[in-house]
Amino acid sequence: MRELEIVLNPNKLVKYLRKPASEFNRHDIIRYIEENNIEMVNFRYAGEDGKLKTLNFVITSKDYLESILATGERVDGSSLFSYIEADSSDLYVIPKFRTAYVNPFAEVPTLDLLCSFYTKEGKPLESAPEYILRKAYNEFKMATGLTFKAMGELEFYIVSEVDSHYPAIDQKGYHNSPPFSKWEHLRTEAMNLIAHAGGKIKYGHSEVGNFTTETHYYEQHEIEFQPVEPEEAVEQLLIAKWILRMLGQQYGVNVSFTPKITVGKAGSGLHIHMMVEKDGVNCMVADDAISDTARKIMAGLLERAASLTAFGNTIPLSYLRLVPHQEAPTNICWGDTNRSALVRVPLGWIAKTHMIKDANPHERYDVPYIPGKQTVEFRAPDGSADLYLLIAGLIMAAQLGLEMPDALKKAKQLYVGVNIFKEENKGTMEKLRHLPDSCWSSAECLEADRSFYEQKNIFPKGAIDRMIRLLKSYDDQHLSEQLYGKNEEIGKLVDAYFHCM
Repeated sequence: MRELEIVLNPNKLVKYLRKPASEFNRHDIIRYIEENNIEMVNFRYAGEDGKLKTLNFVITSKDYLESILATGERVDGSSLFSYIEADSSDLYVIPKFRTAYVNPFAEVPTLDLLCSFYTKEGKPLESAPEYILRKAYNEFKMATGLTFKAMGELEFYIVSEVDSHYPAIDQKGYHNSPPFSKWEHLRTEAMNLIAHAGGKIKYGHSEVGNFTTETHYYEQHEIEFQPVEPEEAVEQLLIAKWILRMLGQQYGVNVSFTPKITVGKAGSGLHIHMMVEKDGVNCMVADDAISDTARKIMAGLLERAASLTAFGNTIPLSYLRLVPHQEAPTNICWGDTNRSALVRVPLGWIAKTHMIKDANPHERYDVPYIPGKQTVEFRAPDGSADLYLLIAGLIMAAQLGLEMPDALKKAKQLYVGVNIFKEENKGTMEKLRHLPDSCWSSAECLEADRSFYEQKNIFPKGAIDRMIRLLKSYDDQHLSEQLYGKNEEIGKLVDAYFHCM
């Protein structure tokens, strides 16, 4: 099985070194560089704006290569993070060998590695988003004995010049195929490159949103990943965003992850799926049904849902997406396959069926029952999310649910098995708490919950202060009402946050 996984892995280093990326060491990286004529190395890391930064190295000797891989390099932390002062800003960036991949866009053969931040004392930077996530996950594992896995559904628009061939049928783009999906080739090329860079992709498809203006064609797509451990879940999203934007530049189009692209059209979310395992076994199901473990986790997510928007919905446009009567959630509840709920339990192959044999009458072999696919989905976040902080917050909320004495009772109270936006269900909806309706409101929810996130210094006080300042800086308490019917003003807001995070 191990040999087969290596053979099928698209990452060039995995194939060449004949070992999984998790086992890469410094000498593996040096060997690959020497034997594959790699000329440059890039250190990559996310700054405060959520975008990947780059530090380039030309390989001039083996000693120099050994030096940068063994000791990392120095960067100006004050230019990457607003909370680091200029008079004490030096940080180390240390490469993580498991993240190595061949850069598909470099003009000369180049190897990229993602990095972690360290202080002058050689300690992890407490306020680095990546380290906040690591602290949250370490605490979760120690407290529960469980493994937490997550993955994102990355939605985005490709915006190009108008093409009169096969015009878009407004908001009918779901799972279109060429020629009615005009940019499938960009999406599939991106998927291939993401996989070569280590991303574990589930699938990709065109999404609902497609429409045409007088000057531009808008087409929405989605790439969905497989559940992996938290840091890797964030890393594959960061790399995916970078690759999509690079391809957009090559094709002369814009790729945007902004939560709202225009009035009355489908917004783009970044739904996060979660599951927990014990000894490699999915704990989200029991006796062919959603388990108590899953229900407790959902109770924790709903308990902290309002303040989680501070990490998952960080710009004013986020709250133009989170409006009633859309598939984006506004009420704090959960449901089975219910897209109007904040937390959704998607179909998970729980029932022991024989669908394959029914669809293929000549199938001669027994169909194995493959458990382990069940997840729960948190549907509020969007492309503006601070991914490290969001996943850290979700892990802490999941742990809270597992530890709350009344978690199962709360889960039962917050279950909604109907479309809450239908008139006959109005009474049900009125009993539910609502998500924040602005960045300002989200900041106030974070302020109210800050002691929860700051426990055991998982989120340093300064990290919470920074998020509150950022969210309140938009001064958007009544933005939705102020912009109602003002399409030109909304357009200006879209332009301002077109390339968020």
